[in-house]
Amino acid sequence: MNSDHFDRAAGHHGRSIARRTAGVCLLALAALLQACATSHADIADRINALPPADVILLGEQHDAADHQHLQRATVLELVRRQQLAALLIEMAEQGKSTLGLPRNAPEAQVQAALQWRETGWPWADYGPVVMTAVRSGVPVLGANLPREAMRAAMANLALDTLLSPRDFAQQRDNIRSGHCMLLPDGQISPMTRIQIARDVAMASAIADAVRPGKTVLLVAGGGHVARGRGVPAHLPAALQTVVVLAVAGKADAADRVDADVVWETPALPPKDHCAALENQLKR
Repeated sequence: MNSDHFDRAAGHHGRSIARRTAGVCLLALAALLQACATSHADIADRINALPPADVILLGEQHDAADHQHLQRATVLELVRRQQLAALLIEMAEQGKSTLGLPRNAPEAQVQAALQWRETGWPWADYGPVVMTAVRSGVPVLGANLPREAMRAAMANLALDTLLSPRDFAQQRDNIRSGHCMLLPDGQISPMTRIQIARDVAMASAIADAVRPGKTVLLVAGGGHVARGRGVPAHLPAALQTVVVLAVAGKADAADRVDADVVWETPALPPKDHCAALENQLKR
């Protein structure tokens, strides 16, 4: 099972497995700003309610189509305000970007520039978000840890010290529960180190993309944006950072601790992700 599948199977690390559900938006106008009830006025109000920020970390549930619609609407609204410096995404590796591509670049060229991995991140889900930024003249930057660096990260004991003992223990628990208690004990610490290394990589990419008077937007899984143990723990303290967590269904107390703002979207029909993950692990 590759690391992209691990990332998507885990979803929100430490969230209720029952809430991790799959579904598709019932509206056909997925490419429009009003898709899935995300109207221009709605997203403008949501962004107006946020404090000024150098960085907005927008956490998603990977299988919630409404969350990708929120992301696209957020890009459009920040572009309208001439505020968006760059769109950074977990779905592409650090060092890959659309810099230098014209606004009218075909989707295939954009995918090639980002070295998009369709098996881990369906383009049908994220392509509209990416292409909205490209068509608006905003660079899309990969932020995730490069695949070739993962093996070294798994063995890098120094990563264990980057979080407080409490937050490191929480990350371990989230990795275990996020993978349905199916990982062997010997894989928990290496997988936790990969999670931390990814957060460090995303924080580094964000710091490089910051521009005075503008806002950098990161789109990543909810576990990556959590305060205390996710990307915010590795960002320069001087940056004004806002953590927005999109939640499918009713947010719980843990969601509200991890984020500055929670954006609730309609709940999705239940699906047994653990059964699917177990089958993937067997393969």
